[in-house]
Amino acid sequence: MVTGLTPKGAATRARIVEGASAVIRDLGVAAATLDDIRAHTRTSKSQLFHYFPGGREELLLAVARFEAETVLRDQQPQLGNLTTWDGWTAWRDTVVERYRRQGRRCPLHVLTAHLGATSPGSQAVVTELMQHWQAEIATGVRHLHDAGEIDPRLDADTVAAAILAGIQGGVVIQMSTGSTRHLEAALDSALDHLRTSRLGASQLGASRSR
Repeated sequence: MVTGLTPKGAATRARIVEGASAVIRDLGVAAATLDDIRAHTRTSKSQLFHYFPGGREELLLAVARFEAETVLRDQQPQLGNLTTWDGWTAWRDTVVERYRRQGRRCPLHVLTAHLGATSPGSQAVVTELMQHWQAEIATGVRHLHDAGEIDPRLDADTVAAAILAGIQGGVVIQMSTGSTRHLEAALDSALDHLRTSRLGASQLGASRSR
């Protein structure tokens, strides 16, 4: 990866990555060539290799990172506003709508599969995405803790990991069926569990006080 870019150079590199993403979404990762990407981004061959000296694989990895960032960006501002039940419901709807628009084809999945799920670069992209996503959800769970809205015994990181696992499972099934039903069920069940956890904690506390 090229380092020490000027603001103009960084902007050019970002433009190439975004353009490459559009080409890959349109043609597919296997069919999209560097010539296709150069034509779409109006980039010369020397310019392309200046920003991506590793060639096509380096560019694809950059596009994978762009797609991972898009996953999180598409959930904002709702993902960063999980402070109330209305906020959680709005985020739930945003996630479902995002994947409904995406349909069966997941650009990030296609790219990481092409690059190799076990390759260090591909693994790093997915790992960073999941860590950031889980951390955002866990922050929201802690807001509910602080507001006294959920059982204080619930571990925020564990809850966030379970919610994220449910989302990913629902997305995988959607890629096979084209339906968001399982994704919606996973999110709805998770939110219902959070809402009712406070009642369960209150009942337990009452029984112990007798």
